[in-house]
Amino acid sequence: MINKRLLIKNLLSKSDENSFYDKKQKLSLHTREGKAKFIKHICAFSNTNPDNNSYMVIGVEDENSKIIGVDFFDDSKIQNLVNAYLHNPPKIEYENVPFPRLARHKVIGLVTIYPNKGITSLSKTIWKYPKGTVFYRRGSNSLPSEKLVQIENTNKSIVEAIERNARNNIELTLNGVFDFFKRHKKEYDPKYIVFKEQFVVCWAGKKTTIASEIFYSRVDIELVNEQVRLFYSNLDDVKISYNQNSFIITEYILLGIDSSDTHYPLEKTVIHFKDNGIHDIASEFLFDPPQFDTKILHHIYIQNNAIISKIEAGIALSKSEDEAVLKLPKSYLICYLNGFMDASEQLRKVKPYIRNLKDKTTYIKYKEALRIIRKVKYSR
Repeated sequence: MINKRLLIKNLLSKSDENSFYDKKQKLSLHTREGKAKFIKHICAFSNTNPDNNSYMVIGVEDENSKIIGVDFFDDSKIQNLVNAYLHNPPKIEYENVPFPRLARHKVIGLVTIYPNKGITSLSKTIWKYPKGTVFYRRGSNSLPSEKLVQIENTNKSIVEAIERNARNNIELTLNGVFDFFKRHKKEYDPKYIVFKEQFVVCWAGKKTTIASEIFYSRVDIELVNEQVRLFYSNLDDVKISYNQNSFIITEYILLGIDSSDTHYPLEKTVIHFKDNGIHDIASEFLFDPPQFDTKILHHIYIQNNAIISKIEAGIALSKSEDEAVLKLPKSYLICYLNGFMDASEQLRKVKPYIRNLKDKTTYIKYKEALRIIRKVKYSR
């Protein structure tokens, strides 16, 4: 098994980006430009590395390769994005890799682009890149080409050596377990489970009992063998179960108007461990959005928009409006789920204001709301 943290260190030790490796400070997949540039790079790596893996490391400053981290990214539909815009798309995987000295909610993102035979091209126009465009890597750049040819690959032996040096061992696995326990308070009851005598899963969460049902919040789950964070949530309630073959995570969200909140199942993720030393992850989207009174939601939506207009104009908010800001993420989320499709854009407008609030809880709720909106959008 490849230790992903060690793999990233080996990639970053190469001072320059190249034809099989790129580094980014962040991805902006919510914008058309950001989405287009990501697709461009995937296309270029696929065409330039038909015989070996290629990689993008996210959460690193370009100039000095300083590790700064990004938020946990749980978008299991990222392959769907690639499939939607590329002809002959490669298989890709996005993994969240925890690093020492990063804040607990920060990780390094690792995008793996697997070998892919044949020419990959844009299947539709996106941003300024026209349909049919083919990209290749030339050094650290992803450039368009008029020639539809499979270029000679010279990276295979280099990449194989990097991956071989990142292989896991008992010392790295034990260090990973100890590191996980050190990073979590006793109240979150960190523990480990061994599957198939070779996979080590560490998990922690704050246990609560609601109506005789056990939920966990502030859940953190990590596959230590690969140093990959499988799940992370600050606020959502989660049910956890496991058997000799699988680890099962069922995620719930708490929604309601005023104080009438109810738990709604969002998604079930099953991590299945096999005897041949591999594992796979399957997700089932469970969410059936609750429907609320349209007149009440329209009133809330108009009030929220008025608050955002005042913030954009630099007008001081009243005490009641300050209190309403704290509820913006949940109320806009409910509006979006009930057909107010502009609610997500309205919520993004207020991001700088919420991010600068002294109490960071509202900003955490903001990011959770957008994460759920993204899941719902991709599931439709």
